[in-house]
Order: sequence, then C-alpha cells, then structure tokens
Amino acid sequence: MGSLTIGEISGELIKKTCWIAMAAHKSPEKPYLVEKSSEVLISFPGSWSVGDWFTQQPFGEMKIDGSELLCPKGNDKVATSLRSIGRDELASANKGFLTRFEMILAKFSLQTEVEKAIKEKKKIVFTGHSSGGAIAILTTVWFLEHYLKPGKTLMSPLCVTFGSPLVGDFIFNHALIRENWSNFFLHFVMRYDIVPRILLASLSTVGQELDQILKLLSQKAMFPIQGSVREASTFYTSVMRNASAVASHAACRLMGNTNPILETVASFIELSPYRPCGTFVFLPGHGKLVVVKNADAILQLLFYSAQLCSENQLNAVAERSLNDHLGYPSELQGCLNWQNVVQLDHLEGLPLSSSGAAAGNIATNIALDDLGLSTRARLCLRAAGEHEKQKLSNQQRMDNKRQEIELGLAKLEEYKSKSALCKVGYYDAFRISKYEDDFKANVTRLELTGIWDEIIEMLNRYELPEPFESRKDWIELATKYRRIVEPLDIANYYRHAKNEDTGSYMYKGRPRRYKYTQRWREHGLRMPVGSSAESCFWAEVEELLLLYRTADPGAFEVIRERTINLERKLDEWIRSNQISNDVFLKGSTFTKWWITLPIQHKSVSPIQGQINREI
Repeated sequence: MGSLTIGEISGELIKKTCWIAMAAHKSPEKPYLVEKSSEVLISFPGSWSVGDWFTQQPFGEMKIDGSELLCPKGNDKVATSLRSIGRDELASANKGFLTRFEMILAKFSLQTEVEKAIKEKKKIVFTGHSSGGAIAILTTVWFLEHYLKPGKTLMSPLCVTFGSPLVGDFIFNHALIRENWSNFFLHFVMRYDIVPRILLASLSTVGQELDQILKLLSQKAMFPIQGSVREASTFYTSVMRNASAVASHAACRLMGNTNPILETVASFIELSPYRPCGTFVFLPGHGKLVVVKNADAILQLLFYSAQLCSENQLNAVAERSLNDHLGYPSELQGCLNWQNVVQLDHLEGLPLSSSGAAAGNIATNIALDDLGLSTRARLCLRAAGEHEKQKLSNQQRMDNKRQEIELGLAKLEEYKSKSALCKVGYYDAFRISKYEDDFKANVTRLELTGIWDEIIEMLNRYELPEPFESRKDWIELATKYRRIVEPLDIANYYRHAKNEDTGSYMYKGRPRRYKYTQRWREHGLRMPVGSSAESCFWAEVEELLLLYRTADPGAFEVIRERTINLERKLDEWIRSNQISNDVFLKGSTFTKWWITLPIQHKSVSPIQGQINREI
C-alpha cells in the first residue's frame, strides 16, 4: 500500500507536525517554534492559564471586529471575510485566544517568518497542540485574509491541530466554507480527549475545576504523573453535561423540530456559541482514523463519541479524558503505520446498528462501533447528512429558476428601451404608470420579487450550501436584478408617497433583497462596504427633490454637499456602465431638477457635458 494521505497532507507530514506541536507545547516560554525543510512548520505552544481560555462570562467569545489584524491588510474599508453576508453579522471567536494571537503577531517576528516563506515559495503549515492549536487556527485565518488574493499565485497554507479547543462560532465556520478555506484546516481528536469539548461548557459551570485540570495537564505534559480521579470525574461530568445540551439543541434543529418549547428552553439555558470548523479526524483507538467534514456531524460526534457505556466507567473514562490529551504522538504513530482510514461521507445512509450495515458499509459500521455510537447518535449523524442533502436540493431548485429570472429581466430591459425612445426613462415612466406596458412591467417586477425573496430567505436561514454565496454566476445575476428592478421599487415607493408615513426609502423602506444583493457583490469583489449603491441613485434624487422644494427659495446650500456627492458618484457609475444614460433624458425627473440648480454650480459639475448632449 502507498503512503497515507488525508487531503493534501501525507502521513510523514502529519507525524512531523505532531512532533513539532508537542515540542512547542513543552516550550511555553517561546511564542512559537519554526521548523524549516521542504515546508515551513510554525507551531504554537498551549496555555495552562484559565485567563487565556475564558476572559469573560459566560463563554468568553467576542465579535472579530475587535481585531483589526483579521481584516484585509492595507484596506480597512473592506469587511473581513469572517461574516454572514445574508445577516450582515460578524463571526465571533474566543477572546482569550484572539488576544494571545494578536500579542504574538505584534511583539514577535511571526509576520517576517511568514513573508520570508512566501518569498521562498514554500508551503506554510501552522500547527499546535491544545490551545496552541487555537492560535494556529487564528493565524491561518489571518494568513488567508492578508495574503491569499484572487489571481495571486501563492501556495495555500495548512493548519493541523492536535486536541485543539473550538475557536469560533457558527458564522466562523460558515465563512470558512463559503470562502473555500475549510479544506485548509485539519484537526485530530482522540476519542475521549476532553480539551476539544471544553468550550462547549460555560465558565460558570467548569471554572473552578478548569483551573485544577489545566494545572494537572501542565504537570502531565512534563512528567508522567497520576492525576486526581475525583477532579477529573467532576470536570468530565460538567463538560459533558453542557455538551449534551448543545448537541441536543442542534440535533432538534437538524431534525426540523418546530416546537416553540425548544426556543423557550434555549432562552433559559446558556448554550455555547462555539462550533467546529474544517476537517476533523477522530482517533477511536486500534490504529484507526475516522475523517469527518460535516460540521453538524462533528458537533454530534464530540458529544456522543466520548459517552460512557455505564456509570461504572466514569472514573476510568474521566482519567482517560486527560491522558488522551497527551497521547497523540503514540496514537498517530500506530494509525499512520496501519493506514486504516474511514471517511464518513453520505451520512444520510449510515446504518443505525451493527446488524443493519450493508456489505459496502462494513468498514463504516466498524468505525461507528469503535466510536461507541448509539442508535440515537447515528440518527443525529443521519440528520446532519439529510440537512446537507436538502441544502444541495434547494440549490438545484434555485438553479432551475435562473431561466425564469433571466426571462423576467429581459422583459424589463425591453420596457426600459421602449421608455427611452419616448425620451422618458423607465424610472419616470413607471412612476407615472399611465400605460399598459407600465402595468406589465409591474407584474414582472412582482414575479421577480417573489423569486428573490425566497432566495434571500433561504440564505438568511442557511438553507443553501455555503459555496452558493461565492458563485460568480449568481453574484452577477443578483447585481443585474438589483440594478434594473430596484429603481422600479423606488418609483413605486415615492409614487404612493410611502415616505410620508414610513420615512425615506433608504432608511425605512429598502427591502432586504436589495441590501443583501448589494453586500453580496461588495463581498465577492472585495469592494469597500457601501460602495455598490448605484441601484439606489433614484432614492437619493427623490430625497434631494423633497429637500429642495421645501427649502427657502434659492437655498441650494441645504443640499449642496449631497448634490456634489451624488454627481461625483453618478459620473463614476455612468463611466463604468453601472447606470445607463437614460437618467439624462430630457423627460427625466433628474434632468428637470438638475437644470433648475444654480448656474455657478452647473458650470463646474462633472455631468454637465453628458446632460447637454442628451437634451
């Protein structure tokens, strides 16, 4: 048989990263270790201080906007990739780990080491054991944000951790998958290792025991001593009780439980926000490796694979939960030599019992048995698989609607062209709505609204695969839709004087479908936040008109700055073909208003020539 490979990582490289990860862990006085060969391995030591794990109650997380170092280098106007585009919400990460990472980056020459490796065109592998793995994860994300750019030739980094605690929340993992970064992360977890499960518990439930356990692990890392069974048992029980609540709540959601009691209970019980990211490799013993990529399934495995078979096992399993944390080198040596790897794919078809395995699923079923998975655990894994399958099905259904969207946009493009022939832009024609074509355009607008509202709602509920948001074809279609249809929504809003009751369109009336599709384009093209607002041009014109009419005669100063800003943007949008020239037609509301502006202002306006050509 050939050498073992998991993803892009060979068995030899895994052994090498494990060795340097454990070496760094035994050198806590150093911020990191560097090993150079055909690759550059950078390993971070763990921390045995509770303050480096939990900086605040209850779970110690923070929004990553507090860390400018995770934002794109040299462009603080561009939002970090670690966010939900649909909900416009930033990811959260453990504050203690993030603070430690920032300190290492600011005070030591980590960035210099990284840039030297890039210059030498060497693959960089970030690694760490225990909380050192958490620092490796954050460093890898920092590398991806700063250096991995579209069109730039660069070796992709790797992150390999051993017994690492969880680092980020659901959005953190969602963003990594969307950006196609998830495959760069590989995490090894021993079956009973308690450390990867710790952050599923709150500080209030494990704080006192955690301090004792970290001290005990620190001693065990240096010397092979026996720990306190009582402390280990208490800690194990507390962590697993919290893990049970998190896994059960997540499983209910996967299974489509809509019982309101679920959310009522969740509002009273503090649940950990942390979720797995990347690929996990579980080590159940006997020289085996179980590889899982589905984050929902990984969360369930973190709970169910560490279960007791009976209450009599508590002390033995609790002691093993500490020993396993330090047993990666010996266990991996056996695994990598045996080359016994099982990929847990197609989760929806997993056997529910040992006797229920089909001939082709024997290896998978043995792996499930080795992890000690009950029928309930297997049902939860199946639910994770079905959820993933459903998202793919939803994506196919949306793809099938592309033709309908294209047809609707073509109709509106034709409407736009007909309006231009009458020297009135389609915005003004629709705002007046006197003819049958205007009525037909409104029907098409409403039909497209129904489709896009469904798409946006699915994205908001995370019911589409994460990579859907990175698809160039959908970003372009969404932008085309927004540019041609949003002006009609604005015309309809002001035609019915909704601004008088609700407020201005931009602040009170803009639908979520346009906000999302704008953020979608800005994110996909790495544009500054708010810079793709060309479809809102008419909303600003309407507001300026209202201000100009209600101001004192000749009081142009009231709107001077906003007018200059709009003209500057309009000139840019016209030159880049983001807005068509029909805004300058003789019958256009914009043109009629602009002509009334002071001569001194018009004489220096960047759009003066374009308006003069049209009229």
